[in-house]
Formats: sequence, C-alpha cells, structure tokens
Amino acid sequence: MRFSDSVLIRQVLWGLLVISGSLTCGSPVQGQEKPPAPTFTIPSFTPPNIPSVTLGGEQFWSDELVRNGWRLQLNVMSGHHRLLDNKDVRRAWGTHDQCHEKFAEIARAEAWPPVKKKVVITLHGLIRSREAMEGIGAFLQKEGDYEWVNVGYASTRRTIDQHAESLAKIIAGLEGAEEINFVCHSLGNIIVRRYLGEASATEPKWKPDARIKRFVMLGPPNNGAELAKRFIGNKVVAMVIGPSGKQLSKDWETVSTKLAVPKCDFGIIAGGNGSDGGLNPLIAGDDDWVVSVAETRLPGACDFRCVNLLHGQLMNDPQVRSYVLEFLRTGCFESADRRQPITAPAVPR
Repeated sequence: MRFSDSVLIRQVLWGLLVISGSLTCGSPVQGQEKPPAPTFTIPSFTPPNIPSVTLGGEQFWSDELVRNGWRLQLNVMSGHHRLLDNKDVRRAWGTHDQCHEKFAEIARAEAWPPVKKKVVITLHGLIRSREAMEGIGAFLQKEGDYEWVNVGYASTRRTIDQHAESLAKIIAGLEGAEEINFVCHSLGNIIVRRYLGEASATEPKWKPDARIKRFVMLGPPNNGAELAKRFIGNKVVAMVIGPSGKQLSKDWETVSTKLAVPKCDFGIIAGGNGSDGGLNPLIAGDDDWVVSVAETRLPGACDFRCVNLLHGQLMNDPQVRSYVLEFLRTGCFESADRRQPITAPAVPR
C-alpha cells in the first residue's frame, strides 16, 4: 500500500466515525486566530537535487505534463514543481520552467519516440489516485495501440476549475497527436466537461483542443451528487472531500453552468442493480452505492449502458473495458443497431 493511500484511508475512516456519531468535532476557540499559512520560496537558481523515490502524496500533487511515463507536477500546497521519472523517482524540483527545461533535456538525451497519433487520457475520481485507472489504461494501450496518458491530480485539495486548468496544460503538451480520447471515472468526467466548457467563457484561459474525438464516462455525476450533498455539512467529511466535493454538492448549481455537453461522441456507463431501490438507501432510485443512475445521464450521449457493478468496480470490469474499447473505435458500445442514445432530459431528483 502506498503512503498516500494509507493516509487517505485513515481520513475516510475518521469521517465515517464522525458521521456515525462515534466521534464529535470540536469547535475552534472563539477569537483564536488561525495560524499563518505556510510559505515556500522557490529559488531563482537551479536547486540541487538528489534523485530519490517519493512517498506518493497524490492528494498534494497535480500533473501538468505527462510524457513517456515521466510527469511534471505542481505541489498544490506550496506552489513549487517537481519532475518524476517513470519509476516515480524525483529528477528535478523548483519552478515550472526549471522542471520543464530538465524534462526537455532528458527527452532529447534519451531520444524519446514521438507521441502516437492516437491518444487516450484517463482521469480518476474523487479521493482516488492515478493507480485506479492503471488497469483499464494498460488494456487500452495494449489492445487499441493508444498512447496512454494517465493523469493524476490532487482531487481533494483543489477546485474543478483548477483541475481543468492543469488538464489543459497536459493536452497542450501532446504535440504530434492527431486524435485525443478520454476515459474517465466519476469526478474525472466533470473535469473534462469543465475543460470543454471554457469555450463559452467571456475571456477563456484556454481553447479546447480540436483533436478531441471520443469520450467514455464511467459513473459520472453529471447532475451533481446527492450522497455528497447529504454529508457536506459535516466538517470532517467536508475536509476529506475538499473543494471539489463541495462543488459536486451544495455548489452544483453554480458549477454546472460552466460544464459543457461534449460536442464529440460520448458514451456513459453507469452502475446499478436494475431496481428502483438501488443499493444505497441514502440515494433515490437505482445507484452504484455512490452515484445514482439518474445522476449519470446526460442528453446527447451516443450510447448508454447500466451494468450491475459498484462505483469503484466500473473501470476494472472486463465487460466494461470491452465496451470502452469498442466505443473508442466505433462510437458505440456494441454495435450501431444496439445503441441506447440519451435524448430525454435527466430525471430530476
């Protein structure tokens, strides 16, 4: 188990104890000032670096460039950057420009091959890490001959806008690709929709890439997340799920105005057991224990499937992986005559 995963598990367990009433949250002392935020001064010179294996820390680092298994990352707490190789060994740290310069130097020295013409980008969900998408990404890389870009981001420590901005940098770094596809789980889908939504901004920070071809959504909270909304008032739960979790719940009406309905072909795979009661009694209708089937639906989808799986099982199921590969190839999960497009509005909660 990675260091960061064990920390997250403890955070989640702590939150569940509070929800169940086994623990209570203390209130801050009235009038007590908050301690000053930590500061980090990035050296103007190239800082010395001893290559060292990192301890993970996925909830504090967001990728901004991914190539050949290497990744340039932003520390969302301090603002400094680091460069990791394909074994997660730190090869440089400092400013973005310093790390990018080292990145380019290594790419030239090692004569990296150019980016393949077909790229698939995978994004994980809330509280997870890029490891969650390794199985399905490796499958698509092998069976579909895609350049696989597995994006990691600090899902619990930043806003959806900030996640989308980092994604824009990753996409801009895919020089040479002719086709870009997405396969995302849960929150990852909302980040892509936010990235695409920048096209309608008055003063856009980035321009959505014209090379985007297809997009498969796994368990997407396309209409917000009722489960997150139920517990967002709890301080410990709010701390665990962070700004993005809050945006999926109490701030959904504001966030949803910045999300685009993809103009490319997109398909949706939801989890559920096919019953009106679903799996989780805290969620109305059929669900995968975290997201309801109704919450996943988005008009405009070329194809839709509901499979009998839990939320966290969607990306690891062989049938789902087969559906995803077929959709990236043809724009449907099985065949054109078996499509289940979504044309009606989502069912209101």
